[in-house]
Amino acid sequence: MTDATNTPEPPNTPPDSSRSGGTAASAGAPPRRGRGRPARTEAPEGPGARERILYAAREQFAERGYDKATMRGIARAAGVDAALVHHYFGTKDDVFAAAVETSFEPAAALAAIFGDTPPGGPAAGAAPDLDGIGERLARFYLGVWENPGSRAPLLAIVRSALTNEAAAAVFRDFVLNRLLARVAERLAVPDPRLRAELAAAQMIGVTILRYVLRTEPLASADPEEVVRLVAPALQHHLTGEGPAGP
Repeated sequence: MTDATNTPEPPNTPPDSSRSGGTAASAGAPPRRGRGRPARTEAPEGPGARERILYAAREQFAERGYDKATMRGIARAAGVDAALVHHYFGTKDDVFAAAVETSFEPAAALAAIFGDTPPGGPAAGAAPDLDGIGERLARFYLGVWENPGSRAPLLAIVRSALTNEAAAAVFRDFVLNRLLARVAERLAVPDPRLRAELAAAQMIGVTILRYVLRTEPLASADPEEVVRLVAPALQHHLTGEGPAGP
């Protein structure tokens, strides 16, 4: 079993977050920028504006939840005009959907789950590697959640989906159509969509008990132990192999 530290993780590094303060060490030195704010030499709508807005949105959803987060609040946190947020994302649902996708990164997830070699992936027509897919899925998924940088926005996403129908619809569409449908189309087994949903149901259940409700002993269990115990069930769901038999 490989080390969990090798788990691919979605990018969660914010735009330049060094805090402003003091004066430049020498004439002509670039001005420092505050967290989430555009550089003084950079127009709010300039390069990086979309990334700043998305990062601010993730923070706002994490701190305030879906219901209380607003487009104006996201714009204020990003240091841009609210019209620019609407320009890039349209509605709060669209911002939330982008935050979900950024947190999970379907392409990275598929590469990790199926053992692809990025960036090219498997050769055209090649059969996906299903040996050990249960362990790879568990390791990638737990790795995303164990990453402190991605856990807060992920918690906000799941909590919002559990309490708000609009957020639930966005999350459901992402899980079913952006992630599970792409997993299912690569499973050379009967009922691939049902199998993919069963695997997702198990991992979402682990998420809620371990990270949201924090039930013991699961909440304190070593991630490697969770991977070891969950992987065989996921393998069975996805391929029909495992302790339960075909």
